[in-house]
Amino acid sequence: MSRQYETVIGLEVHVELATETKIFCGCSTRFGGAPNTHTCPVCTGMPGSLPVLNKKVVEYAIAVGLATGCKITRYCKFDRKNYFYPDNPQNYQISQLYLPICRDGGVEIETPAGKKVIGIHEIHMEEDAGKLIHDEWEDCSLVDYNRSGVPLIEIVSEPDMGSAEEVIAYLDKLRLIIRYLGASDCRLQEGSMRADVNLSVREVGTKAFGTRTEMKNLNSFKAISRAIAGERSRQIELLEAGKPVIQETRRWDDNKEYSYAMRSKEDAKDYRYFPEPDLVPVSISQEWLEEIRARQPELRSEKLVRYKKEYDIPEYDARILTESRSMAELFEEASAICGKPKKVSNWLMGETMRLLKEAEQEPEDISFTAAQLAKLVELADTGAINGPAAKEVFVHMFQEGADPEQYVKDHALGAVRDAGALRETVRQVLEDNPQSVADYRGGKEKALGFLVGQTMKAMKGKADPGLVNQILRELL
Repeated sequence: MSRQYETVIGLEVHVELATETKIFCGCSTRFGGAPNTHTCPVCTGMPGSLPVLNKKVVEYAIAVGLATGCKITRYCKFDRKNYFYPDNPQNYQISQLYLPICRDGGVEIETPAGKKVIGIHEIHMEEDAGKLIHDEWEDCSLVDYNRSGVPLIEIVSEPDMGSAEEVIAYLDKLRLIIRYLGASDCRLQEGSMRADVNLSVREVGTKAFGTRTEMKNLNSFKAISRAIAGERSRQIELLEAGKPVIQETRRWDDNKEYSYAMRSKEDAKDYRYFPEPDLVPVSISQEWLEEIRARQPELRSEKLVRYKKEYDIPEYDARILTESRSMAELFEEASAICGKPKKVSNWLMGETMRLLKEAEQEPEDISFTAAQLAKLVELADTGAINGPAAKEVFVHMFQEGADPEQYVKDHALGAVRDAGALRETVRQVLEDNPQSVADYRGGKEKALGFLVGQTMKAMKGKADPGLVNQILRELL
């Protein structure tokens, strides 16, 4: 009988913080830019240069810690992690080992078996390294130090996950919390959120952990899922063949769907950590802590509870709207202006989502205002414009930030509600379509739809469909 195995997974998630300048110098953190242009003596590790801590980095780290239920270390320090690598100009990285800023938190996720809390062992602040670019054409490696010194927090989970699904749910929740806080955009494709997966397998019923490996180079949820499946299979095959699993760091190649060994796994002692001599300890006062706590936004989980009480919208709508803080705020503001949350929700869930997808944009990229959206809802709801006209106005509002009322006026899109003029047009349509009149009177309800369409065509789409329907039934 074959043995049954279970997977044990812990994550190290690196998040680049949304500060304008780097953690220890005044260089820009903006993504992109020509190689080695966002640099100075500090972030390129020049002898004699001294780091100065960016206060905003500490505030973001505390905010993430509070939002994930961590204890904040009121007196914390930085340490030197010594290692040589070409993208690490100082030959050490300033990080936190002995007194990390946050400890003992947790994030609740939803699984098929119900809710589950994934423990957070610690969150620490550190500087990012530069970036090695391997030029296969020239057969050489180039170094870009623009990323060197960009502030990071590393969120180290407990080994509480047992499947790729739980890992993705945890990362999704973490990303949502951090984006709500405005601490990072968490764009995996740009490297502002990166996850290293620590994975081991053990026989079901065994309490001792198996030998773990760490997988790097994971920049999408799909890559993470495939890497977990691939590494689980690789370790089980080794154990079934009676071979040991070696503790090592492995690099995942998503194109080949295979991981290969990079180096044997280091322990803390291999890095010769010692307290960073160029930085004073960080002392976090109770007043500063409370000030940051008071600035914490309402998170998604809290919004979902409030939306249920406050707005008459389905839970599905609420979940979609709260996936982005900017979308949720747009919904709340527009609803407050026009008092029609369901109508606002419909426009955001339908046309907005469609146009965002077409333009390959995020909700954060929306340029129209809550006031414009509320105005459009009013125009459509009062019948001042009909459905097709409202959609036309919305497209221009989305793409160019057009004012709905002004656009309707400039393009004469207002619905014709003059019953006398409509009645004349309807009479003409009935005269021109005797067969459809006969069909309707013979019990074919579909014929009415055709006659409505012909009337709308004659009115160049500007008639109020409800009024057209009413007059048609009356004359028929």
